Formats: sequence, C-alpha cells, structure tokens
Amino acid sequence: MNVAIIGTGYVGLVTGAVLSEIGHNVICLDINEEKITKLKKGESPIYEPGLDEVLERNIAGNRLSFTTSAEEAFENAEVIFIAVGTPQGEDGAANLTYIQQAAKDIAMHINRNLIVVVKSTVPVGTNDLIEETIRTNAIGSFQVDVVSNPEFLREGHAINDTFLGDRIVIGSENEHAGSTVESLFTKLNIPFLHTNRRSAEMIKYASNAFLAIKISYINQIYNLCEKVGADVNDVADGMGMDHRIGRAFLNAGLGYGGSCFPKDTEALAYLGRENEISISLVDAAIQANKEQRILFVNRVLEHFNGNVEGKKIAVLGLAFKPNTDDMREAPSLDIIRILSADGAEVHVIDPVVKETKLLAEVAVTHSKTLEECVQSAEAVLLVTEWEEFVRADWEELLALTKNATIFDGRNVLHNHKLISQVV
Repeated sequence: MNVAIIGTGYVGLVTGAVLSEIGHNVICLDINEEKITKLKKGESPIYEPGLDEVLERNIAGNRLSFTTSAEEAFENAEVIFIAVGTPQGEDGAANLTYIQQAAKDIAMHINRNLIVVVKSTVPVGTNDLIEETIRTNAIGSFQVDVVSNPEFLREGHAINDTFLGDRIVIGSENEHAGSTVESLFTKLNIPFLHTNRRSAEMIKYASNAFLAIKISYINQIYNLCEKVGADVNDVADGMGMDHRIGRAFLNAGLGYGGSCFPKDTEALAYLGRENEISISLVDAAIQANKEQRILFVNRVLEHFNGNVEGKKIAVLGLAFKPNTDDMREAPSLDIIRILSADGAEVHVIDPVVKETKLLAEVAVTHSKTLEECVQSAEAVLLVTEWEEFVRADWEELLALTKNATIFDGRNVLHNHKLISQVV
C-alpha cells in the first residue's frame, strides 16, 4: 500500500521505517529541509538502536523516501499518517497547532477519498476536529475517514516494540476504514483492539498516566524505605511477583522524563479539570515526580553540609534514559542547573549526547571519557543508567576521585562491592 507520513520526528520516522520494512511504499514529509536532506542520505536525526539499519535497507530498496513537498508526498498516497508533535502548552493542554496545519495541508492537496491515520498523541475529540478541518478546507468533494492509531513505543526500544508490541489500537467510526488500517499492520502479528476514536485517544493517555503513577509510587516507597531500613529493590521484586502488579516500571530512581509521560500526564490532568472530573492520582504523580529529582539534589547538598561551592561533581548521563539522545524533561537538567547555581564545578558525560543547547546558560564541562569526568571529583552522580556506566570498573574509577561518594540516582549499583560508597 502507498503510505504518506506527515512528520519525521520520533514517532513518524519509526512508523515509516517499520511500514516500509514490512513491504509498504512509504514517503515521509517534513518542512525541515536540513532533516530531509540527511534522511535522504540514510542519516537518522535521532538516536534509536536498530533504526539506522532499517532506514538504509528500505531506502536502498526504494520502499522509503523523504520529501519537503506535500504535493509529492500525497500524490499516490492511499493512507496518510499524521505524526506531528503536540507540545505541552503553559496550562498543561496539548498544543494542536501542528495537527491543525497537517489537516489543512491534506485538505489543500487531496481531491479523492482518503483515510487519515492519527499517530500523534492528542486529546479526546481531536480526531473529530481533524476530520472536520479537512472537510471544511477541502478544495473538492471527497470522503475522508479519520482513524486513531496511538503509538506505544519506548524510546530506546522502538524497533523491537513495533515488531513485538502488546497491541495495536485502532479507533474508527467506519468499519471499512478501520479494517484498512488493520491490513497495514497484519504482518506484525500483533493483537488488534478495535474501538471508537475517542476511546482510542483515551487509551493512550490513560496508559501513560498509569505507568507514570506506578513510577511515582515506587519512588515514594523508596524514600520511605531509606528512612525505615528496607531495601526497595527487594520490595519491588516482592511486589512484582504478584501478577496483578508486575515488575515493570517499579524501578526506583529519579522519576520519569522524556517526551511522553510528562506531557501526557499534564494533558490528562488538564482534561480532567476542563470536564470538572478529579484525577487526583495523576496530579499527585506529577508532583511526586517533580519532587524526586529535588530530593536527590538535596541528598548531595546535605553530604556537603549545604555548600558545594568549588566542588567538582561528576554527572554521568544527560539523556532522560539510556539508548536515546532525548533530553526533553531529563532529570539531569534540573540537577545540573541547581548544582551549578550553587557554585559547583559540574563535569558531565553521556555516550550519545555530547552537547545540548538546553544547558547553554550553565557553566558545565563536557568530558570525553568517563575517567576524565570523575578525575578529582568529590562526588559522582549516576543520573542515566547507561550500560557502560553500570558495568564500569568502579574501583578503578573511584581511585581517580577525591574519595568521592557515589550518588546512585537510578538505584542500579546496589549489588556492587563498593556499596559502602554508594548512597
């Protein structure tokens, strides 16, 4: 099937790559000329394990192409995916500017019956709005069916999650349109859930908010464990053995970040307020997540009796989680800004993120090697649990420091023989 995808961000690019991998002809549209130029060369603008190989293979096989021209992208498309960003507004609501523009672009360039699939995470009722926008702005008269198909990808595992996902949700008001979208993904052999559009939209928000609550809950249990002498890892293991709970997302640490959980929990909370429905659990999770990284910084400050002026502090990890270069809502940002503002000499290292404009205003030194980063440090903060950090020779690293204490922000060094220096 001929497929066009609007947006070459994380969701759009992975979706395009996978659809081409299973045999569809895919063309991805983006207004960013620099990004499209790189993609035409097979250069991915994002770091995602396994993505480069899929891109190269399908570009070479003429199943995947890229353009900045809407006319070119839509010319032969049987199905058009919308996968543009829905950034959070100041009030917590999702900003639908890019969604509305995508709908208008479709209306201006299409004059035949069409199925539009919305991959973007959008508030309940947005698919209705998209359908109405296309019909209102259409130049000709044609049938448009808008289908909600939310994504459930984990950054750093997106390719694997696409091929081995738990479910594919299809929200449609038209049975034929829903069946057509299902046929796109049949080769993936993943269970389908067919529902209406508003339920599909809500499934995405409800799922992410539930996982965010689970993360915030185990973090608060961790804080309590620290006070009463319990081991949160044993607690999480014991909880996770109950099949009603499960072990996933019970990893205590600095809380969640990235492009989904922060934005989606805020959007769901906003939706609740707009409809005068209390979703206090989501509000509490949002607050707990903000507090978690502050509590971590306070532990560091308390270790130095509140004074980190001139202290060299090594921060290991910038990305919000391993196997991605995504810095959106990364805990490292708050931690580094606070310590730097208090006069600390902050040195950072990340295997993928080498520089970031998000720290342009902060006096921070980017190290090239792990050894360079911890050299003469008085504290080492493990902020992102990259495998190379977790499996490092910590005895050798600590020998380079000024008898530094390790602050394990991800709670992954608990079985290390140097546990006496890990807090």
